[in-house]
Amino acid sequence: MGAMTDTDAPPLMDCEDVAWFRDQPEAARGAAAALGRRIGLGEQRSSQLVLAVAELAGNIAKHAVDGSLLLRVVRNHATAGVEVLAVDGGPGIVDVQAALRDGMSTAGTLGIGLGAVRRLADSFHIHSQPGLGTVQLARFWPRPADPSATGEPVVGGVTRPIGGEQVCGDAWAARTDTGERQRAPHIGDTPAPSASGGVSWSALTGIRPPSSHPSSPRPPSPHSPAPRPSEPHPPTPPAADPFVRPGGSGRPGRTGRPTAVRAAAAGPGTGVLVMSCDGLGHGPMAAVAAQAAVHAFRTGTARTPEETVEQVHRALRGTRGAAVAVARLEPDGRLLFCGVGNITAALVTGTSRTTLLSHPGITGHQIHQLRTYEHHLPRHGVLVMHSDGLSERWAPGDLAGLLHHPPALIAAALLRQAGTRRDDASAVIAKAAR
Repeated sequence: MGAMTDTDAPPLMDCEDVAWFRDQPEAARGAAAALGRRIGLGEQRSSQLVLAVAELAGNIAKHAVDGSLLLRVVRNHATAGVEVLAVDGGPGIVDVQAALRDGMSTAGTLGIGLGAVRRLADSFHIHSQPGLGTVQLARFWPRPADPSATGEPVVGGVTRPIGGEQVCGDAWAARTDTGERQRAPHIGDTPAPSASGGVSWSALTGIRPPSSHPSSPRPPSPHSPAPRPSEPHPPTPPAADPFVRPGGSGRPGRTGRPTAVRAAAAGPGTGVLVMSCDGLGHGPMAAVAAQAAVHAFRTGTARTPEETVEQVHRALRGTRGAAVAVARLEPDGRLLFCGVGNITAALVTGTSRTTLLSHPGITGHQIHQLRTYEHHLPRHGVLVMHSDGLSERWAPGDLAGLLHHPPALIAAALLRQAGTRRDDASAVIAKAAR
């Protein structure tokens, strides 16, 4: 993400996914301890991180039907910390406020309770729906915390590799734009990002990753067809009218007509550029393409989505290629969008979902004439972009109770709702930049 030099710039954070843990509470605790020491949280703060991870992972192991925990490094322009995302598929919490009161620890955990997790963390958010599951986000900064760490970022996302892989061919990134050249920040003393768009777990913790990948599905049937990693994603078919989405799609909750802007220009003030990228196939080669796209996006000088896609296209020549979508959120609520390939993008409120058009093609190999489409992001709505590692079988109502939460928590909930586990998966959420 671009460094923020404007004091009025929307807050952003750089995220480097480290590892998912599934049914591995001990491994999650050990990784949290090693990660806290590695990025310099300090002994006391690292111990508090481990205690919180133990409670969250223990709850998943004891009560969840299907749950995972993600540990990752986060950084703003001033400091680095650790973020924990806990996602499970049920049974959910009937009374969240009661669960957050002291003395309400669940059986089988270390006994500190969710209320203590909330106090230990610098930021804590939870959303639970009985019968569906719970999503929790806890963030830990060094103490004393830098004042810049108090705000919630307006963009957040999550990636998850296909089962059996340690790197992900999906990636996302965001940066602010004021018209001046900006330098992308790095994660303090940690190694450079790996080809997956995240820092490798081994490099950050200094210990080997778990033998069973936390996001792996249960062992497949011997009659299941083998995956085809080298098969490219099918390009998105063009609409009959390239400027207007055809009506009568039969998909409920999708409304609105985009306006094609032939000479889109960045508006005044600080805008936010957001990219979603899906390297073709999965595995290391897809990750190489995704990381090349992230590097081009972060270091590029383009101000509009169309120009950004063109810069990424040139950077991906010689790679496997990728589906890429870029949006620019303006302070006045306008949203400019340009996409190539099979990235799903939509503007979502609690009751509506407006699909954003992408062009057919493969970034890095063949793209046709690009057009930028102009929309207006509703004040209480969000921009959703996700790879085809998530199905489109989700409706606005699935996110209605989540829209007041941070973007990263919304992205994790969407991944739980629509993730297929048959491919790399990623989701990125952006809120209004105003």
